[in-house]
Amino acid sequence: MGKFEHDAREMLRLVGGKENIAALTHCVTRMRFTLVDPSIADVPAIEALSAAKGSFTQAGQFQVIIGNEVTDFYDEFVAISGITGVSKDEAKAIAAKQGNPLQRLMGSIAEVFAPLIPAIITGGLILGFRNVLGDMPYFGPDGNATLASMSVFWSGVNHFLWLIGEAVFHLGIPVGICWSVTRKMGGTEMLGIIMGLTLVSSQLLNAYAVAGATAETWEQYSWNFGFAQVHMVGYQAQVIPAILAAITFNYLERFFKKITPSIVQMIVVPFCSILLGVMAAHFVLGPIGWTLGTGVSSIVNAGITGPAKVLFGAIFGGVYAPLVITGLHHMTNAIDLQLIADYGGTMLWPMIALSNIAQGSAVLAMIMLQKGDENAEQVNIPACISCYLGVTEPAIFGVNLKYMFPFYSAMIGSAIAGCLSCAFGCTANAIGVGGLPGILAMQPQSMLKYALCMLIVIVVPFMLCYTIGKRKGIDKEAQAKAAAAHAKAAGIPTAATHVDAVDQPGTLAAVMDGTATAMIDAPDAVFASLAMGDGVVIEPSNGALYSPVSGTVTMLFDTKHAIGLMSDDGTEILIHIGVDTVELAGAPFTAHCAQGDKVKAGDLLMEVDLDALEAANKPSATMVIVTNSDAFKSIKANVGPVKAGQASCTLTK
Repeated sequence: MGKFEHDAREMLRLVGGKENIAALTHCVTRMRFTLVDPSIADVPAIEALSAAKGSFTQAGQFQVIIGNEVTDFYDEFVAISGITGVSKDEAKAIAAKQGNPLQRLMGSIAEVFAPLIPAIITGGLILGFRNVLGDMPYFGPDGNATLASMSVFWSGVNHFLWLIGEAVFHLGIPVGICWSVTRKMGGTEMLGIIMGLTLVSSQLLNAYAVAGATAETWEQYSWNFGFAQVHMVGYQAQVIPAILAAITFNYLERFFKKITPSIVQMIVVPFCSILLGVMAAHFVLGPIGWTLGTGVSSIVNAGITGPAKVLFGAIFGGVYAPLVITGLHHMTNAIDLQLIADYGGTMLWPMIALSNIAQGSAVLAMIMLQKGDENAEQVNIPACISCYLGVTEPAIFGVNLKYMFPFYSAMIGSAIAGCLSCAFGCTANAIGVGGLPGILAMQPQSMLKYALCMLIVIVVPFMLCYTIGKRKGIDKEAQAKAAAAHAKAAGIPTAATHVDAVDQPGTLAAVMDGTATAMIDAPDAVFASLAMGDGVVIEPSNGALYSPVSGTVTMLFDTKHAIGLMSDDGTEILIHIGVDTVELAGAPFTAHCAQGDKVKAGDLLMEVDLDALEAANKPSATMVIVTNSDAFKSIKANVGPVKAGQASCTLTK
């Protein structure tokens, strides 16, 4: 039996069976279902599976977060379900028909940038290392030199790393976008790559030199057709020109395929589509895209750096996490890249990385609150680690949205940090490095200020979430779950079950397994004097404590060491667990009842950690006292070994 066989079978059933799955695929952390009828899926039951960290629906796909082992889960699910021949493209094509126009647009943007993310992350790390080597003047005897200026080796490393950095951000972005758009549209991918290369050719004036170009420069970098001249502009790091060029090329390729006889398609279609596509890109679309991109980045930059920048930071920092839920956050990739191209850095990405950290800090608080709850820890700990490394989905969908208050706590912390980030002007050289490693992408002058912002999104969400969770009793729930798991492992019935118990007037059922003795033999002088009333004492052999009668819980001490009951026939009972256990402040006890609860004889009322009592040097003898003993002629304990639920005391009126 495979590791995920049980959960895979259950998930197949809960999504509505094989016949309700139109398409299936998976990504890095998620199972992606395109369902025939999404309403059939039992979402709460799916999220309750141990392998599932959460779920959500986006771009027409029902996505279940599994985590890093999603490939293994997918393989077992496919083997069990018998679903074959399903590709990612097929799944996306089917799902695209189910979403609204906005969802389809967001899905398309996500699909264009998703394949580029590994390269962007790598490029961001490379530029981060170059920050440390060549741009941080904090080294040397006087503390004002860079590592590259002090060492030939580090200077060489810094120079070498630019080979990768330039390839990713200056050249790779336009080429990657053209390839990704062509791939999505079903065009010839190699021609899409060529389309992108024509935008960043070394024959063109580099995009970063355009602003300082003179008339003499344009004489060298122009195509002269006699009747017209066109500037030879490169589109390094440009996003919108690349998208427009790629879309136009693909529509041209489709057009020529449609009108060209098959016998000459191999020659006519690629030649005409790439020729006209490149002409359109450089003569029309490039300048338009450049203008649009500059306009968008100017508007965003004005918001980040203008008089209302603190308000902008608070709003963006606060709402970025909700944008992740909708999928709209993918639009920020294009804006970030455009800001880097136009202004040499982006102030958006620092706030995105801070939002990631904030969500992780909220999960860290949940780890502390739910300590001991193994099921919660299996979700919380990996989610926190991945969040701090920049992947927020397991944290958002698997933990924070489940309880909501961690999500809001993270949003508040992120909003505060966003204010400061914009006020300080924290700027990143690159994008892709999220979470705690995001500081590597910061410009050197921003690093210390950004570190303060990071401290805020670590402390504020953690403290808010922990405080609210304490008030909500999340920690007590975790303790109860941990105790229940311990009880299950020890063979003790849980609160949802009860033991068979004698339930008749004049008889008290044994509250625990163990040895029964008369009250006068109690290890406490007050109880032994019968001042509180007569009854029975049980020296327990395990920690499960059950109700001796059917009736009502009239009292449950805050310290949980004593429970008051009123039986249906009017018998008043006090159960006192151990001697001087009030001093332990409830630590060894897990209550499964509350004041006012109706109970039946044999219902589980309490779990007692007998080992904890022994470690605290407290006797575990449990006294069951009839506090209205005067109402009875005699009260007689059934001395000797006893099982919970058996008659332990006889009351005669």
